[in-house]
Amino acid sequence: MEVKKLSLKELGRPSLESYKMAEKLNCIVIADNIRSGQNIGALFRNADAFGFSHIYLTGISPVPPNKEVLKTALGATESVAWQYFQDEELLIKWLKDNHVKLVVVEQTSASTSLGAFRPNLDEKYAIVLGNEVDGVSPVFIKNADLCVEIPQVGTKHSLNVSVCAGIVMWHFFKELTAI
Repeated sequence: MEVKKLSLKELGRPSLESYKMAEKLNCIVIADNIRSGQNIGALFRNADAFGFSHIYLTGISPVPPNKEVLKTALGATESVAWQYFQDEELLIKWLKDNHVKLVVVEQTSASTSLGAFRPNLDEKYAIVLGNEVDGVSPVFIKNADLCVEIPQVGTKHSLNVSVCAGIVMWHFFKELTAI
């Protein structure tokens, strides 16, 4: 029996061109000094999957066409708009000037459980994900509109940044769409 491969159209997947033109969520991702190219590539895949409009890379975060980024992104660097910012404070100022709410994903004394947070369709959001060892930079925490954390019951109380990103981005997607 011959197995027929389904086309993108049959799978309900848009072409690259139509995806780039499609309406996206009012959500962006900030990779704050994420050192792993594989984690950055996974952020691109998550952003593509959940309709996030942009990724902003800062500090030591590798940028396309880094080999590890491209290997993991599997083409999502072409479907998701991105920009590198050397100066985090300049990025924060630009976001604040454009009324984008900074949602830092970090365990702090003031963090809200992700499940308790309900994003608003009328707001724009930037989800800030931090370094694999040191977490989110103090400058982003200081300027955050909200800190959220993913409840965990195990002994580690941390997740790989790309796994964390997928959970948080899915939450925003689920809350802001009719899925």
